[in-house]
Amino acid sequence: MAYVIQSAYTGAFLAPDPDDGQPRWVMLLREAHAVPDYETAVEMIEDHIDPFHKAQIVDLSEL
Repeated sequence: MAYVIQSAYTGAFLAPDPDDGQPRWVMLLREAHAVPDYETAVEMIEDHIDPFHKAQIVDLSEL
């Protein structure tokens, strides 16, 4: 499965950079590199997102 993290506040996606793996915000889904598992997505939210974003994890297989 593949997951992306989306800010409900801005609509942007938090995704690992393909070059160095560090999380970065991108606006387009096609630029949002997915994370492979739910636990990794949860860790990224805990470590890199302020609560006002109201982050949500989107399972791409459900789209």
